[in-house]
Amino acid sequence: MPYRSPGAPKGAKSFLKGKPIRYYRPKGSAAVRTLIDEGFQAFNAARLGEACRIFGDKMLAKQHDTTIALTLAGAMTPAGLGGCIIELMERGLIDFVISTGANLYHDLHYALNFTLRRGSPFVDDRVLYEEGVIRIYDVLFPAQVLLDTDSFIRDFLEKSGMEGGVSTAELHEALGKHLLKVRPGCAKYSVVAAAAKYGVPIYTSSPGDSSIGMNIAYHELINRSTLQVDPNKDVNEVCAIIRAAEKNGCVILGGGSPKNFYLQGQPTLWEVYGILKGGNDYFIQITTDSVVWGGLSGATPPEAVSWGKVNPSVLPDTAVAYCDSTIAFPLFCEYAVGHKNGRRKRKALLSKRIELVNELEKEARKKITKSGK
Repeated sequence: MPYRSPGAPKGAKSFLKGKPIRYYRPKGSAAVRTLIDEGFQAFNAARLGEACRIFGDKMLAKQHDTTIALTLAGAMTPAGLGGCIIELMERGLIDFVISTGANLYHDLHYALNFTLRRGSPFVDDRVLYEEGVIRIYDVLFPAQVLLDTDSFIRDFLEKSGMEGGVSTAELHEALGKHLLKVRPGCAKYSVVAAAAKYGVPIYTSSPGDSSIGMNIAYHELINRSTLQVDPNKDVNEVCAIIRAAEKNGCVILGGGSPKNFYLQGQPTLWEVYGILKGGNDYFIQITTDSVVWGGLSGATPPEAVSWGKVNPSVLPDTAVAYCDSTIAFPLFCEYAVGHKNGRRKRKALLSKRIELVNELEKEARKKITKSGK
């Protein structure tokens, strides 16, 4: 880094004395379940309780065979929530993920055994800049972590030999398999590696808006690579997964682009492809955004009905808890892991993507032929 220190050995150490942030794996605490069922009785505590019961009693029920998406916005992996996601994937409780690229990039720090530390948000960022320390609210780590992670990504891209257009699921699968090869056992502490191991597709709705995308751009410009992330592949793969599902449900953390990228699958099917699916059967969101500001993150399930994103007959099976995800999501996962339905057969959608897209195309072409357009 030509104009700043990448991780100064002097003052930086004073900021990096906090405990390491580790991925916490939920264990299905009976005490947490009792607290949620008996103690969370009103306001947003009650909404979180409703979300837990919708997820455990209905979405995870074997007879419903729900295909479940988890969407991630906000700094979830830097805050240590990756362990919750890994546990859900290993147990078959989520079938695919739509995440910001930043969450996946920061997940790589854990896979590469770099350390993020607990810190304070009340520090002078000018001093942090001079000392080569990066801050994500109260998470602190050396800037060298970014440089070393970037170097790992560029090395992977060169060795992968991938060229042409790929979906983000394909990219992340290759990255995850590479991690499993060079860092054996890292599926225990990396979402990207665990997803590759358990056959869970991970999509990124805006791949250029992250350091992974930035390094792909470098790879194209400097190495003359033709590798590009193809958003059309992502749109069609997500639509194909939704189309093929017996029932569809989602758990949304935050909101933003990942939330819409999942929910737009239903309108894409009926509005563009002419395939009526009927809207999502289950909808759970944990967010701090409010509906009154008119933004997507705060948009409620009833509003989604008007777009065909949520089935109007299932509004009782929707819940929005207005809470910080770093508080609510670990509790939600403890409840799910300890539930009687806390383990399902994994759908392994990663290996079925192409087949499902082919089925989508086949039905769409039949619609076109029938309509004469």
